[in-house]
Amino acid sequence: MIKHHQEDGILKIQLNRPEKKNAFTNAMYRELTKILAAGDLDPVVKVILISGAGNSFSAGNDIADFIKSPITHDDAPPINLLKVLAQLAKPLIAAVDGVAVGIGATMLLHCDLVYANNEARFIFPFVSLGLVPEGAVSLLMPRLIGHQRSAEILFFGEPLSAEDARQIGFVNKVITEPSALPYAEQRAKTLTALSSSSLLHTKTLLKGGQLKSDVVNQIDIEGKVFIDRLHGLAAKEALTAFLEKRPPNFKGLD
Repeated sequence: MIKHHQEDGILKIQLNRPEKKNAFTNAMYRELTKILAAGDLDPVVKVILISGAGNSFSAGNDIADFIKSPITHDDAPPINLLKVLAQLAKPLIAAVDGVAVGIGATMLLHCDLVYANNEARFIFPFVSLGLVPEGAVSLLMPRLIGHQRSAEILFFGEPLSAEDARQIGFVNKVITEPSALPYAEQRAKTLTALSSSSLLHTKTLLKGGQLKSDVVNQIDIEGKVFIDRLHGLAAKEALTAFLEKRPPNFKGLD
């Protein structure tokens, strides 16, 4: 469910579960984590490019799989993926078509460049699911756009359009073509012609000396709260309501 191949110094990764809008299962988390970690160590790879098959980037967690195999510890597959993303040394580019929901949106904060087509929508639905943000979003998003705008996005979980995301600096460029992937591939190809060591050093400098440890620490902090909330009554009601296609009722559950 994860396609990948190396082409002219670019590790091209595609989330390949279009019938489920590329929603993640635990097996996909594990597979993507291994691919990213291996690509970061491969001297042939200069740039990593990730996209989604079909008309979506990723709908986030596969809720049915999530209920069947919930996160119970801080070494769970989604948390491991987020930590690898946070610590990648090589440039990471995302091409986003359609929806990017939950972890499908939060993982983009760890990308160096994000290109989206006009139809892209970014959704952070954690509070509406009785949960909390993940992937150091509570650290990275306020640093990017400030507290108030972050609160608006995370409290309400309302979709961000591609243009809205560009205006707040979450997306580099909105592509008017049907897919953002060709443009992202072109940008990745341009990077491969540059000095690899200069790119690596520049990414390190951009991230900052302490930021990596701060981010990993925040992933752990969020993960503990996320797991606690996941096993609470509010999240159970929200996930059940999602599967039953009805609004959740949180009254008396907190």
